[in-house]
Amino acid sequence: MTTIYCTATSLDGFIADDDESLSWLFATPSHDRDPQGRHGDGDSLDFDQFIAGVGALVMGANTLEWLRRELTRDGAEFVWPYPQPSWVVTHRDVDLPPGVQRAEGDVRDLHAEMVEAAGGKDLWIMGGGDLAGQFFDAGLLDRVWVHLAPVVLGAGKPLLPRRIRLHRQAIERDGQLTAMLFDVVGAEARDDGSVRAPI
Repeated sequence: MTTIYCTATSLDGFIADDDESLSWLFATPSHDRDPQGRHGDGDSLDFDQFIAGVGALVMGANTLEWLRRELTRDGAEFVWPYPQPSWVVTHRDVDLPPGVQRAEGDVRDLHAEMVEAAGGKDLWIMGGGDLAGQFFDAGLLDRVWVHLAPVVLGAGKPLLPRRIRLHRQAIERDGQLTAMLFDVVGAEARDDGSVRAPI
């Protein structure tokens, strides 16, 4: 069981622009398949394989609202797209889809619930960056999997607003996206050698 923060990011490290839009991502060609049906350079970083191994997922309220906007853009009713047990972490009063649970407070308690619900499968932190940072602070973030888009936004929501040292495990091309999988090593030291200890 692995806790993975999987998301897309711009070249300058933003997961949404300053209008909280992902139009730049959807304008980026991806999911090219070779004659064997594989994405890009290979299939070890294939999203379909990833989601099949996910047993529970979590997101913040902003990610939920983005998802709601995207899935109802054509006037369709909002239907929750994930069969896995799902949580939204928020302090706000939000309209949750049926079956999605609300959480707040210490993510360690939530992580324990997710592990139990996942039945040995992986946990997916869908977004946003600060939520992934909270899991890191608690020592519960194992991997970061980013899909780097060749676009520079200049401002927006940061990928992961923490100082973290990662170790690259794999890198592949997926159309114009570059998929990169990292293991989390730990907090990155500052110039004076100090490291802010996780909570």
